[in-house]
Amino acid sequence: MATAIRLKRGGRTHAPYYRVVVMDSRAKATGKVIEEVGIYHPCARPEPKTEINEEAALQWLRKGAQPSATTRNLLSKQGIMAKFAAERDAKGKAAE
Repeated sequence: MATAIRLKRGGRTHAPYYRVVVMDSRAKATGKVIEEVGIYHPCARPEPKTEINEEAALQWLRKGAQPSATTRNLLSKQGIMAKFAAERDAKGKAAE
C-alpha cells in the first residue's frame, strides 16, 4: 500500500486544527487513517503549536511513506527529516 504522511483538517471556520496522519495516498483527505503521529495547531497563541511523535514518524519514513509538502516542512522544523537523511546516508555508506 502506498502511504503518505499528511495533514487532516479539523476545527471550525477561521480556526483550523490539523492532525499529522499516515494514510493511504490514494484515499481522500477525510478517509480512513492508519495512524495519527502528531498535531499542528497554527492558530495557537502566542505561537503555533506542533507536536509530532518522532519515533512513529521515523518508522513510517523508513517504511517508505511520502510526506506532503507542508508535512515535510513541519518534520524539517522538528529535525526529523535531518535524522532520517542521516540514517539513510549512514546505511548507504555501510553497504559500500
